[in-house]
Amino acid sequence: MNSVLLIQQDEPDREALARHLRHAGWHVWECSTREEGLALARQHRPAVVLWHATTQGEDRFELCRDLRSDPGLAGVRIIVVRGGGQADDQPLAMASGADAFATAPVAPADLVRLITLLAVPSPGAADSANAAHETVVRFWGVRGSIPAPGRGTLEYGGNTSCIEVRADGEIIVLDSGSGIRLLGHELASEFKVRPLRLTILITHTHWDHIQGFPFFLPAYDRKNHIRILGHEGARESLTRIFSLQMEGPFFPIDFKELPGHIVIEELQNGEFSIGRVRVRTVFTNHPGACLGYRLTTDQGTIAYLPDNEPCYLVHPQARAQLGELGRGSSAAQAQEDLTREFIRGAEVVILDSQYDAREYKSRMGWGHGCVDDVVRLAIQAEVQRLYLFHHDPDHDDAKIASMVDQARSLAAAHKSPIVIEAAREGGQCTLRRP
Repeated sequence: MNSVLLIQQDEPDREALARHLRHAGWHVWECSTREEGLALARQHRPAVVLWHATTQGEDRFELCRDLRSDPGLAGVRIIVVRGGGQADDQPLAMASGADAFATAPVAPADLVRLITLLAVPSPGAADSANAAHETVVRFWGVRGSIPAPGRGTLEYGGNTSCIEVRADGEIIVLDSGSGIRLLGHELASEFKVRPLRLTILITHTHWDHIQGFPFFLPAYDRKNHIRILGHEGARESLTRIFSLQMEGPFFPIDFKELPGHIVIEELQNGEFSIGRVRVRTVFTNHPGACLGYRLTTDQGTIAYLPDNEPCYLVHPQARAQLGELGRGSSAAQAQEDLTREFIRGAEVVILDSQYDAREYKSRMGWGHGCVDDVVRLAIQAEVQRLYLFHHDPDHDDAKIASMVDQARSLAAAHKSPIVIEAAREGGQCTLRRP
């Protein structure tokens, strides 16, 4: 059942609207103050919060900002109603996180229609009768290091890291490499005049994972709400790094000039939620601070570690250089154990598989995976489907196809039922549970 939270000091008007909503099949919670409203929203997570805002001053829309800053309330729609003499407050209300704004007096029937319109699931999250029972993963960029367009990369694609996940009514984007440009055009075409709300999870701030954001069309539409989450940069804050790549002389538009409602948050906890999607993070073996993400949805689990080097001490030449008990060996093994448990049992795992065994001999310690080690790790973790990812810019389609063949041969030698594919632009997979 759809649910709505009404926050309004005027009790008779609030009760009249509540009656209309209940008659229309809504579950309604009521309160009179914004403090009570915030507590009820966190307790019940309604689909819509309707707030008759009567406060004045610079913090008059603080409730909107409080609701938007709570990861557990991602996806909740907010309607602000103000007195007729305060219509000029609309831009500030929308900038603070409201989805819609109305001036009083408003007929209860009109508010019921507005609430019902906003509560309709996002298109793409419910395009069919089965959409509510699906988690969809779409690949928009699969390449590492630098975009690699050309005739030799037509099959697997040349854009850098970007993956879209539609799950439980949420749109979650993993990294904003050059692939996010095409995703942005698709979203703009899909949503048109409707507001778009999405969350971008950044693994790290190497350029191939953020370079597409300045070209992300939804960021240029003031009706859209975009949350960017990630760990702080190696030397600068996450906000500063996103801003730097858009400063002159690199880009003609400053980050702060983007019309969209964009919030950047540095993660303080390794576990949080985006709506009903539960998220865990792990630090990967890659230069600088780099995160991997594990998304647990109602239909299954996706693990995404686009830049990670499994424990290279399994290689004979590495052991010869460091010795079986050489310095750092125990730490490296501990890191691998942590990674293995992080991806264990996931339905879909997307792993850095940039090198083959021959190439890897001269690239140990660079922070990227050897396909042989990646397959071994995935088999040990008993994952169901492995996507080889972060393709080397010098690898053409034939080279990537040969690495897939090698990976499948290794799995067959271990008698593993794991399904192995190379991630390709435009590809997607769907998770369903009965």
